[in-house]
Amino acid sequence: MIKINEKSDSTPHNTTSKNQSDAVILFVVSAVQFLTPFMLSAVGVALPAIGREFSASAVQLGLVETVYIFAFSLFLIPAGRLGDIYGRKKIFTIGILVFTVGTALLSFAFTIESFILFRFFQGSGGAMISGTSVAILSSVFPPASRGRAMGIIVGCVYLGLSLGPVLSGFMVTHLGWRWIFYLGVLVELFCLSLTVLKLKGEWAEARGERFDFVGTLLYISALFFLIYGTLNQKEGGIYLVFMALGALGFLIFLVFEYRCSSPILDVGLVIHNRVFAFSNLATLINYAASFGIGFFFSLYLIVVRGYSPQWAGWILIIQPVFQAALSPFFGRLADRVSPAGLATAGMALCTLSLGLASRVHAGTPMPVIMGMLALMGVGFGLFSSPNTITVMGSVPPKSFGIASSFLATMRTMGMLCSMTIITLVFKHIMGDHHPVNAETQSSFLASMHLCMMIFCFLCVAGVLFSMVRLKPVSSDDKLGV
Repeated sequence: MIKINEKSDSTPHNTTSKNQSDAVILFVVSAVQFLTPFMLSAVGVALPAIGREFSASAVQLGLVETVYIFAFSLFLIPAGRLGDIYGRKKIFTIGILVFTVGTALLSFAFTIESFILFRFFQGSGGAMISGTSVAILSSVFPPASRGRAMGIIVGCVYLGLSLGPVLSGFMVTHLGWRWIFYLGVLVELFCLSLTVLKLKGEWAEARGERFDFVGTLLYISALFFLIYGTLNQKEGGIYLVFMALGALGFLIFLVFEYRCSSPILDVGLVIHNRVFAFSNLATLINYAASFGIGFFFSLYLIVVRGYSPQWAGWILIIQPVFQAALSPFFGRLADRVSPAGLATAGMALCTLSLGLASRVHAGTPMPVIMGMLALMGVGFGLFSSPNTITVMGSVPPKSFGIASSFLATMRTMGMLCSMTIITLVFKHIMGDHHPVNAETQSSFLASMHLCMMIFCFLCVAGVLFSMVRLKPVSSDDKLGV
């Protein structure tokens, strides 16, 4: 049995001024949530230009995205717990500052190695933003109106994904890829000033509890060894040892957290709360299966089809535009019908889209590709908002930070799994040092087809897991006991 800390639940430390409008909080959080996906999608379109300037291999280009997501995965759960204890607004604000500094450093990168390092730093700031933003909204909005708020914030995330390829394509074509980061710094400074001036009050329902430094160290170390070993497992030797140490470290971490009185991850939520567990598992699988779409198709459109970065950006915008336009509607719909059922239907549409993507070749008609991207956008929009509502509605307020950061961790771990699969497939088919260009087009397409088939089968498994939570929710599930 997992006992809920009744003191923390009954005396939340919400010092927000009563006359502050919830709409102001929603606007500030949504504006900041725009940042991290914008920077992710913008860099994706710029990868060919960055690779040419730094003479980077396909594997190194994959690492540009991988380390960004890796940093997210490392710091999301600690950031969420720090927010619960010391204040979500405080961690949220620090995250924007770190993200801004990381963006500024990227604009001055001088080698592909320095670019990868600065990308990691930028990702750590993004983790602080994502690990607290949904928890802030869950603290402010009651369950009856939470779907609308979540739909809006998810829409802003996809708006960032939408504008990223378009603006990036324009800047890469006419100004150079560094202008992505120059513009990013200006937008991030605006969001930082908006947060400091407009986001009043604080949310810390677990104030006074101890932060689990030992658990944090175990978690970060285990994840680092596991991912680093997996990315280099083809080399054998010490990297296989790293993989084993990472897996063992995770087992030790889970046992330690289960026994800890103030854990950074409440393992009881995963073990005893069916809705929470399967909703997060569905998130992990969905993002692992669908994240590679943007990475592959940016390279496909530019290298295989010969489009300019600007035109590639206009085509890639189709998916996130559908997501941004439909997410608020699906969020409102989830306030009235089963959000878990909506999320399952969304994952089924993603499965269909990935099946189509696995058949794309050099001469595939562009309307087919555009239709596939639109279908993925509808499916992803139908999945994201209802799934977030399901997760946050399955835990008590004291655990909002943990639930928010755990959900975000599953998203980024899914992205990391996707990029890890892509990196391993590239190494197997294209080798470590071959760039993606006209000469390696056939190998690139073979890599793309294999990855899309893997992702399609993953999504089928995700639909099955998602269906498990469609059973009626018991009171024990709701409270995580």
